[in-house]
Amino acid sequence: MEDHIIKIFKESSQLKDIFLNENLGRMVNVVEAITGALKAGNKILIFGNGGSAADAQHLAAELINRFVIERPPLPAIALSTDTSVITGIGDDYGFSEIFSKQIRALGQVGDVAWGISASGKSPNVLKGLEVAGKMGLITVGLTGRDGGDIARMVDYSLNVPPTARPVFRRCISRLDMSSVR
Repeated sequence: MEDHIIKIFKESSQLKDIFLNENLGRMVNVVEAITGALKAGNKILIFGNGGSAADAQHLAAELINRFVIERPPLPAIALSTDTSVITGIGDDYGFSEIFSKQIRALGQVGDVAWGISASGKSPNVLKGLEVAGKMGLITVGLTGRDGGDIARMVDYSLNVPPTARPVFRRCISRLDMSSVR
C-alpha cells in the first residue's frame, strides 16, 4: 500500500506540473479578470453539479472568509447552495435552468460567472454561462477531459488534464473492502 500511495502522490505532482505548464498564462488572465471585477465592485457567481458544486461552495467560502492571508471579505455566491431555489426552478422549468435563472436574477454587467464541469458538457452549466455571456458577465470555465463545449464558449478557460484524479480517492479505491459491511 505504501508504494501505491507514493506512486499516486508522484503522479499527482506530475499532473500539477502539466496543469501549470498548460494553464499558467490562462490562470494569470483569470486572476486579473476577477481582480478587476472585484475592484470595480462586482461579484463572483460560481456554480457546478455534484463534486463541482462542492468545489463552487468551497471557493465561495474561501473568498468570503479568507484564504491564506487576512483580508476583507470578497463578494462570491455559490449558486448550488439554496435548495429551495434549485428545486423550485427545477420543478417549474427543469434542471437545465437552475443556474441561468439565478444568473438572470443576481448577475450584473461586469460580474464573473464561473462554471465548473468535469466533462465540460453539463447542460445547466453551459446554459448558465451562455446567459451570463449575453448579459455582459465575464465568463470563466474550469473543466476536465477535453474541456467540452464550455472551454470553447467562455472568456477564460482552465482545463485540468484528463488523467487527473483526487489522490485520496485513488488510494481508497485500492483497499480491500470485502470484509466491510
